[in-house]
Amino acid sequence: MVSTLSRHRRKRRNPSVSDSRVPLRRRFLVCEPRHFAVQYAINPWMHPDTHVDVDLAQEQWRTLIHAYEAHGHSVDAVEPVPGLPDMVFAANSAVVVGGRVFGSLFHAPERRPESTHYDLWFKKAGYDVQRPQAVCEGEGDLVWTGRYVLAGTGFRTTREAHREVQEFFGHPVISLTLVDPHLYHLDTALFVLDENNIAYYPEAFSPGSRAVLAQLYPDAVLATRDDAMAFGLNSVSDGRHVFIAPQAEALALRLDDHGYVPVPVDLSEFHKAGGGIKCCTQEIRS
Repeated sequence: MVSTLSRHRRKRRNPSVSDSRVPLRRRFLVCEPRHFAVQYAINPWMHPDTHVDVDLAQEQWRTLIHAYEAHGHSVDAVEPVPGLPDMVFAANSAVVVGGRVFGSLFHAPERRPESTHYDLWFKKAGYDVQRPQAVCEGEGDLVWTGRYVLAGTGFRTTREAHREVQEFFGHPVISLTLVDPHLYHLDTALFVLDENNIAYYPEAFSPGSRAVLAQLYPDAVLATRDDAMAFGLNSVSDGRHVFIAPQAEALALRLDDHGYVPVPVDLSEFHKAGGGIKCCTQEIRS
């Protein structure tokens, strides 16, 4: 991808367009994939007979952490727990806005114990944690845009949880219905580029939800299903740099056209469990 992007930038009419994009320093919470495995099936990507190369997963994960740190972001880590193979997917643990933490209540019983360990980390770090009453899977389905929360539903997080989140944070929550089982979390179908724009795959959403997104973000970067299936929308942006799966080359080129700087990081071993870069990354917003 890097060479393709380089050639693309040389052909672009205004190669300095990215100079207007200002990165904001982020604080991320992650969990080492020491116990990562595919031991059960709770989404279409997962097959219990799939072999996971744990050494490769750890190497890919460390590459992601190094990429974050090289771009000026700080990274904290939760200690992984044996018997919780999906704990590496830190994004599902909570959503943090304005220093307030709204925790998780997983749909799958296999993942519910993860919440206790993340809650404990947040409490030790000095945060109060609000426990949801309805099924809620953190940043997997709840995306803070800087103005409101985009909230996914259809497969995991419920609309009842959306109402809880609005009451807790006091910010508008916009419910969006997901319709593609492979894109079961909002963060597989959409990500925030900056406070003014997003990238998303329209057909991942119901017609009404597509209409809402088109009104809110008329200049959004639109992705294809191929982009989404390559985990290109499970990306993390700091407003300038976009940490993205190298398999989503076409989306990276479109982002480059819009002045963002793709930073390819291969987390393909985690695709076996239906996760990628964003799934492994919880953002702590103070």
